[in-house]
Amino acid sequence: MTDPARKTAVAIRHVQFEDLGTFGPVLAEAGYDIRYCDVGVDDLAALDPLTPDLLIVLGAPVGVYETDIYPFLAVERDLIARRLASGRPLLGVCLGGQQIAATMGARVAPTGVKEIGFSPLTLSADGLKSPLRHLDGVQVLHWHGDAFEIPDGCTHLASTPLCPNQAFSRGKSLLAVQFHPEADASRIEQWLVGHAAELAGARIDINRLRDDAAQHGRALAAAASALLEEWLEGLN
Repeated sequence: MTDPARKTAVAIRHVQFEDLGTFGPVLAEAGYDIRYCDVGVDDLAALDPLTPDLLIVLGAPVGVYETDIYPFLAVERDLIARRLASGRPLLGVCLGGQQIAATMGARVAPTGVKEIGFSPLTLSADGLKSPLRHLDGVQVLHWHGDAFEIPDGCTHLASTPLCPNQAFSRGKSLLAVQFHPEADASRIEQWLVGHAAELAGARIDINRLRDDAAQHGRALAAAASALLEEWLEGLN
């Protein structure tokens, strides 16, 4: 039986290993019961986006503009639009962030380069005052070839030399990031195998990526946990 005192978090997951990662234990500790809605397994259209206390849209190696071959993207944006209209808490990671941006009318397009690997963010003045401040100076995992522009009415939070728009927020209840703060570096092998074709095509040094995960994973996990803890506290 579900404890009525606990909150609910639903995460839309597109790829099995791109899950909540290190965010999972933080959510559980904060009193959330977590449920995944797995695209291609669960009926995405049957999901009520207004029911959970927190809705999270995770990453995937597809583009928001590929609705002709991945129709679920349009269904997902409809759910996001309804969630945005409600003002209830919404978190987007990588594709999730891009889907939120596109739903809000911002451009999402290929950058012409794959940003894959560990590198630090440059936080904006607003970013340094936001929960992302915990990531200042931390090597975070990047894994994308598309990027969003900042939607009207939203606050720009972070950038990198390859991607000027890495994160944005709207008030306290909406956060979208282009990078992967949630990635559990101890499970990097799943990413390396699952994205083997993309890595080969982008000529990424897999051994270096694996080594960087081992070197930076613990610091990223600690910083990302602090980020999420602070953001969740701001929802109360």
